Amino acid sequence: MSDDRSALISELTRAYRAPSVEAPPASREAAEARADAARADAAALAARIDHTALKPDTPEDTIRELCAEAKQYGFASVCVNPCYVSLAAAQLAATSVDVCTVIGFPLGATATAVKANEAEWAVRHGAGEVDMVLNIGLLKTGATEAVEDDIRTVVDAARSRRDAPTRATVKVILETALLTEREKIIACLLAQNAGADFVKTSTGFSSGGATLEDVSLMRRVVGETMGVKASGGIGHAEKAYTMLAHGATRIGASGSVAIMEGVESASSY
Repeated sequence: MSDDRSALISELTRAYRAPSVEAPPASREAAEARADAARADAAALAARIDHTALKPDTPEDTIRELCAEAKQYGFASVCVNPCYVSLAAAQLAATSVDVCTVIGFPLGATATAVKANEAEWAVRHGAGEVDMVLNIGLLKTGATEAVEDDIRTVVDAARSRRDAPTRATVKVILETALLTEREKIIACLLAQNAGADFVKTSTGFSSGGATLEDVSLMRRVVGETMGVKASGGIGHAEKAYTMLAHGATRIGASGSVAIMEGVESASSY
């Protein structure tokens, strides 16, 4: 990483990270070890993948097929729209595959209270992971306190159910294709301050998906204290391995089966 970028990260970290949040420097060795493990063991790669179906025309039969494939390959989760959370939870009961859903998707411009209600509802109906879109417009306005509050409110709502079997995992989608480098750094810091578990590159419905540069930057900013999810345009195994080697700990893909079978998917998400 260039000296200019390192200086920018340091400057923005001092300005935006809460004093109680400390992230150790990211380890390239740890990232490369994750990639090597995935190359050596197909199960290790599958366990890093969120098997995804988020298109608006996705029918119920596709969700059932998605869940069957997730059980077959041992994916980390299925990522589905909120209306299919209950169906996916029923399909995946008594398996190790989690149910992931999306909040404020895909624009991130939903009111904070609505996002929080959506997250609480999703967890109540069986989601163990929620991927929320941050408020991109407010970030670009410079309203960083509002952006952080938006994230924290969703985090708190997702974890409000004391009878949930495990604590819900919250990922924050930055939509990196729409952000400047400075905004990407600030967004990562705000997500970290707000208590989220992951930062995520993309919805898959904007002008671009995951890039190695963005994944590396996000890992450098959050250190090893958070997960980094690369999503958007990851359609073959080598790209997945490369994302892991650059700091990703989770991959979001609709072409997950193609990745596992060593062929290339034509899907853009």
